[in-house]
Amino acid sequence: MRHRAAVAALTLIGAVVFGARLQMQEHPVTPAWGASGDIQSLHVQGNVHLLVGAGGNIAVQAGDEGVLIVDTGLPQFAEKTLAAIRKLSDKPIRYIINTHFHSDHTGGNEVIGKAGSTIQGNPTAIIAHENVLKRMSAPTGEVSPTPVAAWPTSSYVKGSRDFFFNDESVMVFHDDAGHTDGDSIVHFRRSDVLMAGDVFLTTSYPVIDLANGGGVQGVINGLNHLLDLAVPKHAQEGGTYIISGHGRVADEADVLEYRDMVTIVRDRIKDAIGRGRTLDQVKAERLTIDYDRHYGSQTGNWTTAMFIEAIYKDLSPKRPESRK
Repeated sequence: MRHRAAVAALTLIGAVVFGARLQMQEHPVTPAWGASGDIQSLHVQGNVHLLVGAGGNIAVQAGDEGVLIVDTGLPQFAEKTLAAIRKLSDKPIRYIINTHFHSDHTGGNEVIGKAGSTIQGNPTAIIAHENVLKRMSAPTGEVSPTPVAAWPTSSYVKGSRDFFFNDESVMVFHDDAGHTDGDSIVHFRRSDVLMAGDVFLTTSYPVIDLANGGGVQGVINGLNHLLDLAVPKHAQEGGTYIISGHGRVADEADVLEYRDMVTIVRDRIKDAIGRGRTLDQVKAERLTIDYDRHYGSQTGNWTTAMFIEAIYKDLSPKRPESRK
C-alpha cells in the first residue's frame, strides 16, 4: 500500500506537466506544457525534491552542507524557481548541474547562480560537460548566445565526474550524441534518484537534436545507461526513481519500455532505408503506429513526423562530397 501511494503521488505531480511537445527552431526550446510559471514541488526520496513548472524538470538536493540544483528552467521563471528552492532549504546554493545546454534547462543559471555561493565565496559552481560550455559561449570576437554568468564554470571532459555532497555521492555521467552532444545523467547514490535530462521523456517521443550533435543510437545508449544504474524494488517497480527531462517521475520499468520503443522504431526505419524507401514513403508506412497513442502527435512543436525524420536523416548513408 505504501508503494502504491508513493507511485500515485509521483504520477499526480507528473500530470501537471503531461502531454506537450518541444519547439524545434535551431534546436528544441521552451516546452509550453512545462512552462506555466506555477512552480510545484514534490519529495522524490532521500535528499531529492522535484520542481516542475519552470520549463524542464528541476531536481533539488538539500542538506546540511547546502543545496545542489540539477537544471534551472527558463529565464523568465528564474525568480519563482529560486523562491521555490528557498521553500525547501535556506542553506547556500553551492552547485548547479546542467544536463544539457537548452534554455529550458539552463535559463535560470544566472539568477540562481548569483543567489548562491561556493564555500570560498565565489558564485555558485555550474557543472556541465564541456560541449555545454561550447554551445552556451562563443569564439573570441563573436556574440555569445547566453550571458557569461550563465556559463558552466566547471566543465568536465571525460565520461564522468563525481563528488560528495550532503552525505551522498553525486555521480555525473556523459553519454555522447544522444539528445545533444553534451548530455549528462546525474545519480544521487544514497537517495537512489537519477536525473535523466532530455534523453528520457514520459510525454513524447525523444527529441533528437541533430543540429547539436544528437543521434538515435546515443539516445538508446543513454537509456541503457539509466537501466544499468537503476535497481528496481518489488515486481520491477519502485526502487531507483528516475526524473525525466519532461513529464512524470518514473522507475526502471518505465525506462525499459521507452528504450524498447526507441530501439524498435529505429530498427524499423533502418530496415526501410535498407529497402530504398524515401523519407515520405517511410512516413506513409506509419512505422510508429503502435506507439503513437502514447507518445505521438500530429500537431504541435514536436510531432511524430519530426521524430521519424530525425531518425531517418541520422541513419541515412552519408552522401560522398562531390568532386570538383
